[in-house]
Amino acid sequence: MLAAPGLRRCACDPNFFAFLPMTRLYKYFFRGLITVLPLALTIYLLYIFLAWTEAVALTFLRPFIGGFYVPGMGLALGILGILAIGYLVSKERVQRVLTLVEMPFTNLPVVKSIYSSLKSFADYFSPSSKNTAQQVVILRIPGQQLELVGLVTRRSMEGLPEGFSQDGRVAVYLPMGYMIGGYTVFVPQEWVQPIQMSVEEAMRSSLIAWMARAENNNRPAAPAMPEPPGSAPGAPGDASGGGSSSQA
Repeated sequence: MLAAPGLRRCACDPNFFAFLPMTRLYKYFFRGLITVLPLALTIYLLYIFLAWTEAVALTFLRPFIGGFYVPGMGLALGILGILAIGYLVSKERVQRVLTLVEMPFTNLPVVKSIYSSLKSFADYFSPSSKNTAQQVVILRIPGQQLELVGLVTRRSMEGLPEGFSQDGRVAVYLPMGYMIGGYTVFVPQEWVQPIQMSVEEAMRSSLIAWMARAENNNRPAAPAMPEPPGSAPGAPGDASGGGSSSQA
């Protein structure tokens, strides 16, 4: 028997749905759809990913195992293989060999751009990355009322071509809704303010155009933005500083 608020009729009653208002039917239908759809899509996408992973793993393992197969074996061996690769690349000697393997991907004109971009993107979100610039910030432009959420990707202009201002600027990536692109702006450090949000949560919120509510507002305060090298008060000016080059 189905129990609805204010109703005592059984769903087997032929007049049950006639008695139930259509607006309430729509409400229950969309509420059920909203509840089931994310779960169903997640399971479906996870199934596709696991099936694809198993098929790829079996392609490489088939010469070694022959016709022997147990469902899930390819996925399990694939995970073990990835763990083994992760362990090996943490060794200095293996890293040298990996550098030689990467040479064709880092020298060919078109392949170099694709591989370098994907590798830099993966390294940025890597848990073992030493990049301390991973921080979510609010960008406020003086004289403007709008606020932009972005990711600090660079805290220093060192290593960039001539023409970039060297006066304590930081690079902030501003992702667009639904991850269709984004903009990278170089702004003074005073324009940005760290917020209590992880990079993963900020990217997920940008994906859905910030339509979801914040999950946790009781996090510790975000660390202050560190000063870039050479910008501390009283620090001696760099002989090759960007003051003169930015005026050129």
